[in-house]
Amino acid sequence: MTKEECIDFVEFNITGDSENYNKCDDESLYLNSSLFNIFAGCFERSNHLFEFFGQTMYNSRKFIPLQNELNDNLERLIAIKNFNEFQDYVSNIFMGRELIHQINQVDPDYSKHWRGYIRRWIRINRGLNKLINLCIEQDRVLWVIGY
Repeated sequence: MTKEECIDFVEFNITGDSENYNKCDDESLYLNSSLFNIFAGCFERSNHLFEFFGQTMYNSRKFIPLQNELNDNLERLIAIKNFNEFQDYVSNIFMGRELIHQINQVDPDYSKHWRGYIRRWIRINRGLNKLINLCIEQDRVLWVIGY
C-alpha cells in the first residue's frame, strides 16, 4: 500500500542507515497494522528489540532470523486447507479476533472467500521476503516503523 491508502499502518523503510531513515519515504512499503499482525510474531521473534509502535532496525545480523521466521509462517499459510484451519491460524495470531472482526465487516461471507485471503497473505509474506533479499543484496538496513 501507499501511505495515502491507509491510516493505521506499518512502514517498511530501506532509505536509511543504522542511525537514521527518511520517514514515510516514497520508496517505503506500507501495510495496514491489522494485516501486519499476521507477520508481527516473525518480527518479534527475530529481533528482541522489536517495537510495535515505534521503530525497529533490522540489519545483516537480523535478516536471516527474520527470513527463517517468515519462511515458517509461509509454510503455515500454505498448509491451510480448510476454513477451520483458517480460523485456527487467525485465532492464534496477535489481535487475530480483531482481524476477523474487520474482515467480517467488509466481507460478511468471508467464510466462503477465505482462500482468497490466504492467497493475499501468502503474496504479502513472499513480498516481505523479497524486500529482505533486496536489503541483503544491496547492503541496506530495514526499518520497521509502526504508526
